[in-house]
Amino acid sequence: MQRTTEPNRSRCTWAGSDPLMVAYHDKEWGLPVHDDRTHFEFLVLEGAQAGLSWSTILNKREGYRRSFADFDVAKVARYSPAKVEKLLTDPSIVRNRAKVTATVSNAKAFLDLQKDEGSFDAYLWDLAGGKPVVRRRRSMSDIPATSPLSRKLSTDLKDRGFRFVGPTVMYAHLQAVGVVNDHVVSCFRWSEVQG
Repeated sequence: MQRTTEPNRSRCTWAGSDPLMVAYHDKEWGLPVHDDRTHFEFLVLEGAQAGLSWSTILNKREGYRRSFADFDVAKVARYSPAKVEKLLTDPSIVRNRAKVTATVSNAKAFLDLQKDEGSFDAYLWDLAGGKPVVRRRRSMSDIPATSPLSRKLSTDLKDRGFRFVGPTVMYAHLQAVGVVNDHVVSCFRWSEVQG
């Protein structure tokens, strides 16, 4: 565990010392989310991360907010091919055609899922059994890359037309939005995010 600047506090080692990563760890990661815009934001960011580091994506987060209408899913679903071409010239986001076009098609699939399920949040939490899965991980090496739930979620989302939602990406989503509490038990956030 890495010590924080506050006495007697330690956090998950992946947060490192980068202030942006530390703030994300301390204020967001693992906190239960119940807002569809935030779910869409994390789906966009996690899909963009595939093959890259999370710190790269966090450093581009503001660019993603600007480029993708502050994660307004209905607006993103209406992006035209011309808008996609313009986004591919924007250095404030990951300029990967497959990832950018997937964001637009995922927005459309997200809207369809909302129509079918009422909300993405209700769908996700229902799939997870309605409450956070609390793990007791002793070290980062105890945390898997996927789980049965992330594989089930990935398969279902792919069946609904989503892309860049593999089991590893979906496990990251489950962790980020607090469906799974994967803070290690010695991290000060482990008990805080349990509600």
